[in-house]
Amino acid sequence: MQAPLYQVKAEFFRMLGHPVRIRVLELLQHGPVSVRDLLADIEIEPSSLSQQLAVLRRSGIVVSMREGSTVRYALAGGDVAELLRAARRILTELLAGQNQLLTELQQVDAPDTGLHTTAR
Repeated sequence: MQAPLYQVKAEFFRMLGHPVRIRVLELLQHGPVSVRDLLADIEIEPSSLSQQLAVLRRSGIVVSMREGSTVRYALAGGDVAELLRAARRILTELLAGQNQLLTELQQVDAPDTGLHTTAR
């Protein structure tokens, strides 16, 4: 029996739900990157990066290529880069809305600094 589409989508987003995986995908948006360069940019242990790359590779979202002794990773397709751009747009809108709300809250809660005189 095949899993419902919503369940498959949930598994896909769960697979993306790790900061290192998201960072790897961001770095791969501009083209293939060597493992050495990924390690330099992400600054984690090689074994941790290897584990996260394996998850991305198993999911089919990235591919690896060997060039001599260098292993490079690349996005499997342009849709992943578009998904990351869409996420950035959504987050920008959400944070802009939160910033607006914060500004409004600060204006409401700001102490009145005007000098008031009372008639005697």
